[in-house]
Amino acid sequence: MNAHHARVLIIGAGPAGCTAAIYAARANSKPLLVTGRRAGGQLTTTAYVENFPGFAEPVEGPLLVEQMRRQAENAGTKVMYDIITSVDLSMQPFRLEGHSGDTYLADALIVATGSEVRWLGLSSEKTFKGFGVSANAIFDGIFYRNKEVVVVGGGDSAVQAALDLSNLASKVTVVHRRDRFRAESILKDRLLSKANVDVVWNHAIDEVIGEHEPNKWVTGVRIRDVRTGDVRELPTHGLFVAIGHDPATALFRGLLDMDAAGYIKVDPWSTKTSVPGVLAAGDAIDPIFRQAISAAGMGCMAAQEAEKFLIEHPPAPIAPAQSAGPWWPVGPLHGGG
Repeated sequence: MNAHHARVLIIGAGPAGCTAAIYAARANSKPLLVTGRRAGGQLTTTAYVENFPGFAEPVEGPLLVEQMRRQAENAGTKVMYDIITSVDLSMQPFRLEGHSGDTYLADALIVATGSEVRWLGLSSEKTFKGFGVSANAIFDGIFYRNKEVVVVGGGDSAVQAALDLSNLASKVTVVHRRDRFRAESILKDRLLSKANVDVVWNHAIDEVIGEHEPNKWVTGVRIRDVRTGDVRELPTHGLFVAIGHDPATALFRGLLDMDAAGYIKVDPWSTKTSVPGVLAAGDAIDPIFRQAISAAGMGCMAAQEAEKFLIEHPPAPIAPAQSAGPWWPVGPLHGGG
């Protein structure tokens, strides 16, 4: 078990976290970036990004976020491949514990934990998750080459997933509970021009159907007309869920002010949270835009506000680490400066 002390500690390695790390490093704050469970966030599940400035041609999502991380490292960021499991914001420096057993102390903390997949909430969905039910068309699409698949959802994520799968599957059926997509026009037009794509409007999925013996696998879905209530079965080899995302902020519940959906509240035109010295950026605070470029912009803001906080509230001295046992916070929340 190791102890780490950082002037600025960032949780999350997506566009918000990496951009915050770049700016904090350039301010000579020697930031520590803890990646979390999936280093790179939602971009790692995006085949191609066409709307991030600076790239004349589409760029692979995983490559884009990898370049962000490497840029942060080149600027002076130390990257830790760990998962934060507990947080204490009652004292400064803030104290965090990692899944690795390591302890982290932070004079300023930037929360860029992003978002996580929203599932349908069906018991049958849970039964077949990983056995024909997926939320990642990029990684799992290869298993459905020349097979029929269903995508549920109507936003950018669903339309992009359907487009990606249309290059592999023999047929893609998109089930959407409304009568139009919410996705970007360019994505909608591409999808609707695909010969092997069918759209079932005004329907919701009530159940995932499949075999349990000798192997567990999806064979179809039961869909319901949201207007008439009529129910029918749709044969398929796989179901891809793309109905949106929820903020990955459970770790901070009860510690930071949030709205009813779990988005961390920040001051207007700011990334300041309800706890001084704790900033938040990206999908963890954004229920509206949820774009890589807007997340990156908020990461820039968070790093600059963290630096301003540290100038106005110089950190209290850290007690020397003992030969055994963790470091402990030594200053009050509003101490210093």
